[in-house]
Amino acid sequence: MEASSSLKVGAVVITMGNRPDELRALLDSIAKQDGEKVEVVVVGNGSPVPDVPDGVRTIELPENLGIPGGRNVGIEAFGPGGRDVDVLLFLDDDGLLAHHDTAELCRQAFEADPALGIISFRIADPDTGVTQRRHVPRLRASDPMRSSRVTTFLGGANAVRTRVFAEVGGLPDEFFYAHEETDLAWRAIDGGWMIDYRSDMVLYHPTTAPSRHAVYHRMVARNRVWLARRNLPLPLIPVYLGAWLLLTLVRRPSRPALKAWFGGFREGWSTPCGPRRPMKWRTVWRLTRLGRPPVI
Repeated sequence: MEASSSLKVGAVVITMGNRPDELRALLDSIAKQDGEKVEVVVVGNGSPVPDVPDGVRTIELPENLGIPGGRNVGIEAFGPGGRDVDVLLFLDDDGLLAHHDTAELCRQAFEADPALGIISFRIADPDTGVTQRRHVPRLRASDPMRSSRVTTFLGGANAVRTRVFAEVGGLPDEFFYAHEETDLAWRAIDGGWMIDYRSDMVLYHPTTAPSRHAVYHRMVARNRVWLARRNLPLPLIPVYLGAWLLLTLVRRPSRPALKAWFGGFREGWSTPCGPRRPMKWRTVWRLTRLGRPPVI
């Protein structure tokens, strides 16, 4: 592969300390990346960090700040807004970079397209190679091998140009878990940045269901309301939330799950959601042209 740009790449990994073998395998896959060395920061999110290879920096937080909070700490470890590097990879601690050229492909992509702000990798099961539909960040998700411009990205398998953080801010700490990527994605697109889904940049990750997390249904509903309250023009808020209410009912969740969902929905309206910065109507049109209007 030809050498690409001189863009500096770092990586942020958050861990609960309960997957030491998987974490070591991930760190080994980062160390094997072609090109300039990728500097890595591992954040122990309210837990000790397992043994890591020499040269990997670690931060141990006294409490669990949630996924966005932990990743924001990792960003700041590279200087304010991550400015000490040009690109940051965010990788789940039980994932594994499938190929040695992922960091180089990221450098080349960001160098070639100055408007590109975020890249979403393809997640594939390490045993079957299958990519779940929910891991393709677009409505037309039947072909995971098709790369395209998209309107959001996958939180544990992505690369972000650090200028995005400098211009639009980091991930929303308040969310703790769920929809924090879409919040950042909407702000980035509103700021003029674009997002690509790249099927050739692969993170191996075991197939799981998001509902394995006990707080899943409450957090998903609460953060969906917060997402709308923070980012959407007022006329679109009831349309967006009404559409997701109908979709939730159509999926026929269990009674306990539905109870948790409605509890989170109420919480989303009754609790502070952080600063409101409604997107421009031209951003609504841009999202629509990309195939995902912000009403679904």
